[in-house]
Amino acid sequence: MAQSTETTDWVSRFADEVIEESERRAPGKPVVVASGLSPSGPIHLGNLREVMTPHLVADEIRRRGYQVRHLISWDDYDRYRKVPKGIAGVSDESHLQHIGKPLTSVPAPQGSSYPNWAEHFKAAMVESLAELGVEFDGISQTAQYTSGVYREQILHAMKHRGDIDAVLAQYRTKPKAGAKKSQKPVDEAELEAAEGSGAAAEDDGSSGAAGYFPYKPYCGNCEKDLTTVTSYVDDTTELSYTCDECGFSETVRLNEFNRGKLVWKVDWPMRWAYEGVVFEPSGVDHSSPGSSFQVGGQIVGIFGGKQPIGPMYAFVGISGMAKMSSSRGGVPTPADALKIMEPQILRWLYARRRPNQSFKIAFDQEIQRLYDEWDKLDGKVADGSALPADVAAHSRAVRTAGGELTRTARPLPYRTLASVADITAGHQDQALRILSELDPENPLGALDEARPRYDKAEAWINTQVPADQRTIVRDEPDAELLKSLDEASQQSLRLLLDGLAEHWSLDGLTHLVYGVPKVQAGFSADATPKELPAEIKTAQRAFFALLYHLLVGRDTGPRLPTLLLAVGQERVRALLGE
Repeated sequence: MAQSTETTDWVSRFADEVIEESERRAPGKPVVVASGLSPSGPIHLGNLREVMTPHLVADEIRRRGYQVRHLISWDDYDRYRKVPKGIAGVSDESHLQHIGKPLTSVPAPQGSSYPNWAEHFKAAMVESLAELGVEFDGISQTAQYTSGVYREQILHAMKHRGDIDAVLAQYRTKPKAGAKKSQKPVDEAELEAAEGSGAAAEDDGSSGAAGYFPYKPYCGNCEKDLTTVTSYVDDTTELSYTCDECGFSETVRLNEFNRGKLVWKVDWPMRWAYEGVVFEPSGVDHSSPGSSFQVGGQIVGIFGGKQPIGPMYAFVGISGMAKMSSSRGGVPTPADALKIMEPQILRWLYARRRPNQSFKIAFDQEIQRLYDEWDKLDGKVADGSALPADVAAHSRAVRTAGGELTRTARPLPYRTLASVADITAGHQDQALRILSELDPENPLGALDEARPRYDKAEAWINTQVPADQRTIVRDEPDAELLKSLDEASQQSLRLLLDGLAEHWSLDGLTHLVYGVPKVQAGFSADATPKELPAEIKTAQRAFFALLYHLLVGRDTGPRLPTLLLAVGQERVRALLGE
């Protein structure tokens, strides 16, 4: 078994297990890991964990010199279950009529350039995965089923339908007579959190007068899966069905018929066996007794295969939002996240947490603290002081086996870039002026040096910060406030103005604005918090609030050193009453 030098992180441990298991099952062949995504709507950041977990493991295995296939199975032959809310170009009136059809037979949202619903939502995810450096082999289940690739597997499942039914029957339970209905409130988001993966319906087939069948045809008339198999003859493979929606019925030969699919709880283990999958994660909702992953572990043997090593992964949330479900409008997607954060940061969020640990992705002010944390880690990795597990997560974030991801040449603090983008409101020449003054000894030569991070910070300001929280610098001094100031407040402004020219850099202005209240109280501007009384903090807060009021008319705003640089010396002096 190959050993990694990075034995302290979860990715390396899984890679060890997967290599060992793959060599046991299929020695000398490429290691196969898999993900499944259903383009039933926007593929959100929770679904991304379904991809990133095997991607990180596959990438570690590639780094060790092994051949790996990361399959992403697009479950685009799944039924269209519901009309998602809040999607442009989609309404109940236009799309309710398509419920029950394969996703590839549903029209794309109005105005889309893609041929159908599935392709429309796949496209955004494919683009995001490319930006994230995820290498994969995509498999369209529509193409697989409609071209007859799975014909032998379907006939095998129908032949062994009694064995499949016996497995499923172990988990089918009926409510006991007189049992009270649970009063526990239903968490709709939790019930629908599986949407976006093939397990959305947890379908196990139907039993009727003709017996149990693990296969469902799509109607030859209305294209919907609201069908009932009424008979099947093993010797001839003749299958008869009726459509409960339109009343259509027909008899077909399953050995040449390609317009239907195995039900989910049979389809998934069939594919494990067909593709030789060694590693595939599953969400917590698929790992309970009787759910698709657990049942699949028994059914896969019927197809001559083995269940993959499959860690359960926890939910991914958004700061300030409930658990994500792609049936809800406005749920953030990887593309949304990549507009406001660099791909390294998004990769890091998935790499640093074990799959069974839930975490949140920040679209609010927390993103600034996230970037501060990342930059701190970046520095520790550079100077050799980071812990091994942190080094591993950082390495997986910034590069893949194929090479480094594109990085920002001058990674200035995200919060500083956001403040500059906020204050300059899209004026790039002004942004460059301010950023070049942050460090006069090593000035920024062009805005491109700060990209793409600058663009991400600007996008965050423009899309995630409410208009009433944007920073608008005063056009004229607040004469009334300036006139009302007491002697101490006037003195604090004079101290600041007297030091502006000498301290005109980010570090210099930071020293100056924190130092003014210290000097006023009779201490050195260099005095540390331990040397100062608690009242100094109160005086600093009051001084900062005064500056914010005089500059932007609010109690708070961007960090004052950045704000002062943005406003410029001449305008600062005018607004502060010089």
